[in-house]
Amino acid sequence: MSHPTVAELRPIDLFTELDDAQLAPWAEAAVIHEAPAGETLVEQGHIGYGVTLLLEGRIELLVRDGEVQDPMGFNEAPTWIGAIPTLIQGGSAVTMRADSDVRFGLVEPEDFITLTLSQRSVFRRVMAQMRPVIGRFTARQQQRERLESLGTMAAGLAHELNNPAAAAQRTASDLADALEVLSRAVGVFVESGLSREDAEQLVGLQRQAIENGASRSAVSTLDAADTEDELSDVLDELGIGDGWVLAEPLAAAGVDRAFVEQVIEVAGDGATAPLRWIAAGLSARKLVAELAQSTEQMSHLVTAIKSYAYMDRGEVVQVDVHEGLETTLTILGHKLKHTQIQINREYDTSLPRLTVHGAELNQAWTNLLDNAIDALGESGRITITTRADGDCAEVDIADDGPGIPQQIRDRVFEPFFTTKEVGRGTGLGLDTARRIIVDRHHGSLTLESEPGRTIFRARLPVDAAAR
Repeated sequence: MSHPTVAELRPIDLFTELDDAQLAPWAEAAVIHEAPAGETLVEQGHIGYGVTLLLEGRIELLVRDGEVQDPMGFNEAPTWIGAIPTLIQGGSAVTMRADSDVRFGLVEPEDFITLTLSQRSVFRRVMAQMRPVIGRFTARQQQRERLESLGTMAAGLAHELNNPAAAAQRTASDLADALEVLSRAVGVFVESGLSREDAEQLVGLQRQAIENGASRSAVSTLDAADTEDELSDVLDELGIGDGWVLAEPLAAAGVDRAFVEQVIEVAGDGATAPLRWIAAGLSARKLVAELAQSTEQMSHLVTAIKSYAYMDRGEVVQVDVHEGLETTLTILGHKLKHTQIQINREYDTSLPRLTVHGAELNQAWTNLLDNAIDALGESGRITITTRADGDCAEVDIADDGPGIPQQIRDRVFEPFFTTKEVGRGTGLGLDTARRIIVDRHHGSLTLESEPGRTIFRARLPVDAAAR
């Protein structure tokens, strides 16, 4: 077992203020190790590794994110690594891997703590590094939380937009076909030798079908299918081509056998073209309405996402807390769509507008509501209650799920704490919610839980951000 010399340790800035006599115990405590490029020196989370005094080479620092190792940077000799987790007796915050062949002295935890506490200048240097190191990790975690929140929004928005977008695409294609029939109708009528009087009668019949269709109420799917089948049989019996195609729009408008016979009486053997023209007109109106509905739904979702993120507004905004809760529910709609989860709202509409960091507060609602949805699984009830209490607004997000076990109840607001399996998120998101509500808005976030009743209560001053 070999040790570094005092001269080898001298370039390391941790020991800048030490003389040779003070540095000698460090040389005696450090044990020389060598490792080739690519070798892992210590895994993230390992406890009791000690402090690395890097004498030669370069070490890469990585942070595990699920199954992925994210690079955090490099440390080149001469330097020191691992003092803070060793001093607080915690696990290594990073994985250290040799980026080149390395030579270093390793100081055991107990030796490092004893020497550091006995030499004030070393202790000061370690403490001076604690704030920026913790700051970097905190900033990284906050950035990750923002990205996760953005990912939740993006996934929800993409899922919710998919249905109306696909419907609009199908509708546009069908509408193009209907317009093609309508655009050729006049030419077809002229070529068939249809008289002016007969054309006027067909126009009258078309108007009659349109008016009937506009006045009809929606019928059940089963009834509509039966009506279409009956009309399709009538069209086939009367020799009308493509009867199965024409039956749907004509049946929806209340067209019956008598109507079809009137068209045949006017158009004779060429009745298929007028019926196709009438059906195309009916389809076009229906498709335009469907297209408007689809685009309106997409517009509603885009409005919701803008409101959620408070785009085009300053960071501090005056908001209606209910607007934030509702847009958050819209964003999370994809998680609720295929469940039996009910959302009950007990809103106090007299609540004043809050002065808050709007986008951050919505992130807190996202984490609390997402957590409640996960707790319920496929069925249950979430109740959102708002009320005024003095100069504060209170928001309860309650679920009737299994509750939070007593043994972990005090830990749910801890950073990184989770009950989920490895690789699924960094936690329950409750630490983020607590930091936004408590630290950023000077409010409080409390928990009450028992089987069948869990309540997270957020209390926010009306002028939270102004404080």
